[in-house]
Amino acid sequence: MKDPITPIRASTQTFTEIVDVDRDLVLFRDGSVVLVIATTAVNFGLLSEKEQDAIIYSYAGLLNSLSFPIQILIQTKHKDISAYLKLLEDQEARQKSPKLARSIHGYRLFVASMVKEKEVLDKKFYIVLPFSSIELGVSSSLLFSPQKAGLPYDKSYILDKALTVLLPKRDHLMRLLTRVGLRATQLDSESLVRLFFGMYNPGGQAPDITSLNIGKETHVK
Repeated sequence: MKDPITPIRASTQTFTEIVDVDRDLVLFRDGSVVLVIATTAVNFGLLSEKEQDAIIYSYAGLLNSLSFPIQILIQTKHKDISAYLKLLEDQEARQKSPKLARSIHGYRLFVASMVKEKEVLDKKFYIVLPFSSIELGVSSSLLFSPQKAGLPYDKSYILDKALTVLLPKRDHLMRLLTRVGLRATQLDSESLVRLFFGMYNPGGQAPDITSLNIGKETHVK
């Protein structure tokens, strides 16, 4: 007789090794930290030849000016436009002008048919700035107790150190992105929680950040 299968009871927080989301940063179990920047996109194909050349030169200048690593994340999701179609339906019902009602009705049917024939995708673009735990130096607690679990230093110290290193990099990168014609915004703590929740719970309802039990991981003393 086969042994019963033991269900996996590990939380998503354990799986991702995220200890906390604080000060608009993501802190991981090994002491590494990341800062995430959301950017807009450029429809390169619609630009003129001169505009395309300018974008290429600006992008090349951005890459050549980087003296630190970055990670580029592109998130693609199926776009849910059911709420938009419901809005159009409500607007159609409230219209007193028959002409406007017919126009909205025709547009609503067009959008609905387009979604059935083609996949409507929502793309979001992020740039991740990493802070390695190596930049913290060697913790004496890890040196003498390498098997001990937890952060190598106090959380406040790690975040202070990470901010000192990452903020100048963020400012430099955002200036360069502006030259490329992109708008860049650093994700705050709530946006970071929603981003990671959406990655590991696709289609789920994002929780209220105030109700999350984040940051209870103990550090090595």
